[in-house]
Amino acid sequence: MRNTLLGMLAALICTLAVCADVTPVQDFDLQKMTGKWYLVGLATNAQWFVENKEGMKMGTVNVSSTPEGDLDLSHANLNADGTCWRMTHLAKKSDTPGRFVYHSLIWNNDNDMRIVDVVYDDYALVHTTKTKEGVSEVLNNLYSRTPEVTVTLQQKFRQFSLETGILADNIVIFPQNGECPEA
Repeated sequence: MRNTLLGMLAALICTLAVCADVTPVQDFDLQKMTGKWYLVGLATNAQWFVENKEGMKMGTVNVSSTPEGDLDLSHANLNADGTCWRMTHLAKKSDTPGRFVYHSLIWNNDNDMRIVDVVYDDYALVHTTKTKEGVSEVLNNLYSRTPEVTVTLQQKFRQFSLETGILADNIVIFPQNGECPEA
């Protein structure tokens, strides 16, 4: 009985998280979003994260805009052995400012990304719904212009993540890490 209730609760939380209508920030300014960001926080109930979160560290994301108004995202993380893990995505603008979509060839999933809160010289809160083979997962990222974030901002990120259905144990502020050299 207990396992059945826990399973139903987990399914309800996932359903609420996926169905939640998260609105992009008003008056999104693509040009102000460009530049270097630190990925300081991540929150998701996805199994890959639950299994690997302990070893994850802060990385960087370089955001640039295309002439068409799309976002070019270049992620980089320094591995413990000194090598770098890199990933890039071209997120296409939608009809809604602050909302972008892309298909990840690496993960073979479709992504609906929304910038939900941003202070362009400080932080950005990014909400993404990732869908693969009909199954959706929520992923929230906290970007910062510096490797340090205030306790108030950490709390804001945690609260938003809880509101989008993420379990408290799956909300992580990453430890600082070295940076990959520019590619």
